[in-house]
Parts: sequence; structure tokens; C-alpha cells
Amino acid sequence: MAGPSADAAHDDGGHTEGNGRKRPKPGERRVQILQALATMLEQPGAERVTTAALAARLEVSEAALYRHFASKAQMFEGLIEFIEQAVFGLVNQLGEREPDAMARSRKLVTLLLQFGEKNPGMTRVMVGDALVFENERLQQRMNLFFDKIESALRQNLREAAVVAGATTPTVDAQADASVVTAFCVGRLQRFARSGFKRSPSESLEHSLALLLPGAHL
Repeated sequence: MAGPSADAAHDDGGHTEGNGRKRPKPGERRVQILQALATMLEQPGAERVTTAALAARLEVSEAALYRHFASKAQMFEGLIEFIEQAVFGLVNQLGEREPDAMARSRKLVTLLLQFGEKNPGMTRVMVGDALVFENERLQQRMNLFFDKIESALRQNLREAAVVAGATTPTVDAQADASVVTAFCVGRLQRFARSGFKRSPSESLEHSLALLLPGAHL
């Protein structure tokens, strides 16, 4: 971890920068850093984001970045935490508000793909493109994210299978959840690798009718 510079040492709400701009409070600076990182990841075909480039964008020293994050990996962890909180917060709301298990599954897929579409920089993190040269644990954490998505789908689909009178609801739900999760990952990957030109929600109703039939949004 790099040591803080003189300017970073005064990084709080009560001091001003040399050019007269008021310094953001530490919590605000963390948010600014993460927002800048996400914005840089939104550039189609962007190279690996360096802390030097990130610091330059924010007009601070690299040492100032390290005052708020111990490493670049920790910055990416901040983005992953945002993804987890945003998506699973919505998934939990679905569980409370949507009684129909199949409809709940369709809405889960929709919200996941819409989240990616609205946050292209985050999509590159979700599918691992932005993590290729970063710490391996970051990719493992995103893998766990999609494992949880698959688990939520599996639970919903088992419930739907039981209601429908399936003879092997657990086996069916496990297979179906795997296919639907792979579809979601594939759509997000295509979105990222097309330079954000191919919408992940393209023809979504048709796809959902094929993958998760029998429910209405």
C-alpha cells in the first residue's frame, strides 16, 4: 500500500485544495473514486484501468487513492459490493411482493439484465472482462454472485414445479435454473463484448416465454 501524500493527508470536508476547490469528505471521495472507475469501464474496448489513469481522471495523486482503498482490488470489491446490494436488494423485494414463483423467476431475469443495461461499466465487472488482470478472488466473488442468482432461480422453479405437479421438481428446477442463469450470463457477455451495442434485454419477452413459460409479468 502506498503512503498518503501531503494533499491526501488533508482530504476532508474542512480543507480546500490549492485551486480553491473544497475537498470532499472521506466517504464522498470513496464514492467519487468508485464512480470514476465505473465510468472508465464504460468505454468500449477499454484497456486495463490503472490507478495512474484513475488518479488523473480525479485530478488527485495515486497516494490519495490509497488513502481510501488499500489496493485497486479493494476498489473493484467496492463495485462488486454495489452490484450485490443493488441486485439482491431487488431480488429480496421480488420474494416479498410476487406470489407466483414462475413470474418471480421471469422478473428476476428481467431486473438482472436491466441492471446490466443501465450500468455498462458494472456489466464488465459482472462478466469478468474487467477482472482479467486483477486479483483472482474478485472473479471468484463474481462467480459466487451468479451462484446465488442460480440458487434463487432454483428455489423459485422448484416451487413452481411442485405447484404444477412435477414428478421430479428438484431435479427439474436444478436443470432449468442452470440454463436460465447461463442465458443471463451470455446476454451480459454479449452486451459487454459488443461495445454495449447489443442490448441484454433484446427480444426478452420471446426468450422468457421459451425459457420460463406459463407466467405473465
